[in-house]
Amino acid sequence: MSIPKPIILGLKKSFGFGDRLGVAGAGHLVAASKYAFAPILAQQSIRELNRTQRTAEEVMEVAQTAIQDARYTGNWGADADHLKTSNDVELTSRAGYTFFTIDPSEHVRNDADKLGESTLRQEIHSQEKENLYGKNNTLDSLYLDRNYHISDTLTLSFDTESLYRAGVKYGRAIAHVDKMARWIGENNPGRLTEIEVSVDETDTPTSSLEHLFFALELQRRGVKVVSLAPRFTGDFEKGVDFKGNLQLFEESLNEHAAIAKKMGPYKLSLHSGSDKFTIYPIVGRICGELLHVKTAGTSYLEALRVILREDLPLFNEIARYSAGRFPVDRATYKLSVTDEDVARLSHKNIDDLEDFYLNQDKGRQLLHVTFGSVLTDGKRANGQTFKEALLENLEKHSQLHKQFLAAHFSKHLQLLSKG
Repeated sequence: MSIPKPIILGLKKSFGFGDRLGVAGAGHLVAASKYAFAPILAQQSIRELNRTQRTAEEVMEVAQTAIQDARYTGNWGADADHLKTSNDVELTSRAGYTFFTIDPSEHVRNDADKLGESTLRQEIHSQEKENLYGKNNTLDSLYLDRNYHISDTLTLSFDTESLYRAGVKYGRAIAHVDKMARWIGENNPGRLTEIEVSVDETDTPTSSLEHLFFALELQRRGVKVVSLAPRFTGDFEKGVDFKGNLQLFEESLNEHAAIAKKMGPYKLSLHSGSDKFTIYPIVGRICGELLHVKTAGTSYLEALRVILREDLPLFNEIARYSAGRFPVDRATYKLSVTDEDVARLSHKNIDDLEDFYLNQDKGRQLLHVTFGSVLTDGKRANGQTFKEALLENLEKHSQLHKQFLAAHFSKHLQLLSKG
């Protein structure tokens, strides 16, 4: 059997399965085989590669082995996730990835919503002097005094303030996306690739006008994307359900989906998509085929569920170590659980360990955000690394692991298909 290769998936609705331990592929494929989502089976961000001390090639090889072992014959993709630099593009291109997620969040100006008029004008003038919008172009000449008919129920237009705020917030980020897209092309001569843009890791939601501005600028620059991940309304915290106003989310999603359909079409991408069960039927109904969902850490939590069931002493050591690491490891995440919550945690007073750590928000977030420390630095009292102990247990109980993963992701995909 030849080595399976990832391909571009186009506008087929898709689902990304992150695998931080490299042993979840069998369970992912059981779930993927039952639903009409194209699976992305090699998916790891640069940040996660660093935290797990894995390589892009290793992630790809593990996915290919799982596909061969399962005799899976469907199409699949490989996501080089959250790329920020030309070096990120080079190393993932060499590994054969087909789906490149550009993350320009470091170039987003998160304070744009609060800036005064003079500061906005000054920054736009500076951007125009740098020819950010093309030689001899001004932002006004490109986008003011125009109506954009998005759908039968949605027509958008910019006034000066909304246009300048969008330009200040996203103008330099879009310019970085343009550079990254060129690097992707240069590093993949003769290969079919597709690009996603992610601006979900920003402080404030992406408004409909800001989404339109982003799409118009990508179009003007000739950057074609297969999907875009806005920062949606509400909170998309790691490992737990959606937090926010469902009606506002649905209203906003309707407008974002209409813009994606009109301006691309391209898919809307739901990042931090793990376990957002409340909104899945809404997302499935509104987005239809124009949908990509990205998950990662929830597979790690299902691995820990196996450990809790089969080797409780190991689980207890990991849980206590994670509590000690939490104040440092939480730095790059937006979470409900606080340092004080964890500091007050008394392992001995928890009646149902599985319910607390793997079903309730506080326990799930504690374990979720400390995965990097557990897998790279954590050790048992006997000196064995946590990673070695985890992998030994998961190999020993591979059928239970596959069963947990298949059930967990079937719940995801079934609810997304409900819409």
